[in-house]
Amino acid sequence: MDMLRDLIAHMQLDQLFLGLQSLQWQQIVMLAVGGLLIYLGVVKKYEPLLLTPVGFGAILANIPLSSAIGEHGWLTLLEHVGIATELFPVLIFIALGAMSDFTPMLASPMTMLFGASAQLGIFATMVVATLIGFDLREAASIGIIGTADGPTTIYVSSRLAKHLLGPLTVCAYTYMSLVPIIQPPIIRALTTSHERKIRMSYTPTPISRTTMILFPIAMTIIAGLVAPLSVALIGALMFGNLLREAGVLERLAKAAQNELSNLVTLVLGITVGSTMEAEVFLNWKTLGILALGISAFSFSTAGGVIFIKFLNLFRREKINPILGAAGVSAFPMSARVVAQMAQKEDPTNYLIMHAVGANVAGIIASVMVAGLLLAVIR
Repeated sequence: MDMLRDLIAHMQLDQLFLGLQSLQWQQIVMLAVGGLLIYLGVVKKYEPLLLTPVGFGAILANIPLSSAIGEHGWLTLLEHVGIATELFPVLIFIALGAMSDFTPMLASPMTMLFGASAQLGIFATMVVATLIGFDLREAASIGIIGTADGPTTIYVSSRLAKHLLGPLTVCAYTYMSLVPIIQPPIIRALTTSHERKIRMSYTPTPISRTTMILFPIAMTIIAGLVAPLSVALIGALMFGNLLREAGVLERLAKAAQNELSNLVTLVLGITVGSTMEAEVFLNWKTLGILALGISAFSFSTAGGVIFIKFLNLFRREKINPILGAAGVSAFPMSARVVAQMAQKEDPTNYLIMHAVGANVAGIIASVMVAGLLLAVIR
């Protein structure tokens, strides 16, 4: 009996239920947000590979006194090692390059214009953000959300607005995951049923293997000479693509497409979610970023669609304007959404190859814009 009393005396019973005692309403809200993200990923299947880890990371970060974050927390360590150092975005771009087939874009060079036009949201949102009180560096970091590209957003914001890195990253990845919800209403509002039914033949110019190998090398050099600060991302993207196209690096290409992609997506998602702490996330500045982020993505989608409608004023052979929405760099979500919308209007209308061309062009365009912003904004 004495031994039992001594044991109880030495136990720190006051530590039990300390989390419950410290729970605040803001943390309850963020726990619910984390649960919602998991629901959207698992039940609604909205990009589950992204939303599920992000949602769980948010839950881990908002349990009071959580040992997963803080000075000795493993999620904080991952944030310092992978996000603050820009390592995760670079690794993601290597994997993305290994998964990207630039043949549709090279076979139909006009799709490069679709990718460029879909960057409108970046600049439109920068203007709005500066007008409502954000400084230029913050406005550029918010605007880059319009690319619907999480790694690029991390890369830019870690250099221009590190104090906003968490909300910006979460915003970019959330909207990237919600492409199937956000884009269709915008496309329908800007196009008629007749326009969405426009059929386009796909008769690509044959692209030689030599061209496919030289393209990533030449693209890296050209982009580096124009905007040296874009080399980290464009170089990683093109290196991954070179692994794919070389023909003698199949093991490395598959490793980048599978093991590297899966591992980095897993740790990046849960690390991004861990930045969603209540005290950081629930304030007017963050809510403003969320609103500006969705406007940036919406402007980019609209910009691509309107650009093609403008081109059609001067063309006898019309282009289906919904392809402009695929110019954002949310690959391959935007291409899939656009192709599915075309088939809903006409089940025999196959636009997937055109949409993929615009989508991969958008990846390159977004990285180039990011490099230019980093070069001109100090």
